[in-house]
Amino acid sequence: MVRQRITEGAILEISIENQYYVYAQILNKGRGYAFFDYKTKDKLINLEALDDAGILFIVAVYKIVIIQGRWLKVGKLPIRESLLVLPMEFIQDIFHPELFELYNPNTGEIIPTTRDKVVGLERAAVWDYNHVEDRIRDYYLGVPNVWLEHMKIR
Repeated sequence: MVRQRITEGAILEISIENQYYVYAQILNKGRGYAFFDYKTKDKLINLEALDDAGILFIVAVYKIVIIQGRWLKVGKLPIRESLLVLPMEFIQDIFHPELFELYNPNTGEIIPTTRDKVVGLERAAVWDYNHVEDRIRDYYLGVPNVWLEHMKIR
């Protein structure tokens, strides 16, 4: 097991079921991770190939995933200007599912909102490696993801 530090701008290499690799970047002091829409059967040698890749999603990830080396840091790139500010997320009250809040992961601010304002946003959550890897695998297979289905607005 490799011990690593969380380094803003670091590129992480993620093996999906030993079939292909995808890449992510650590953003905003580790409060968010951008997962690139880029998969390859061979490990990337030139990380600049990610410069033009789209973003699949941005979520928070448990720090232990990085610290214990589940996803290896393979380099560092400047963070794109469009990724310097993390996107808003939503919180839904478990006991009163009609109540919603907007969460700003950049500031920690939480403000009340309505259901229509949270459509298309990520639910505020911290993801474990297996859930992220499942989500990526399912995206490339074109099938629904159980974790996303579980997190849908109810």
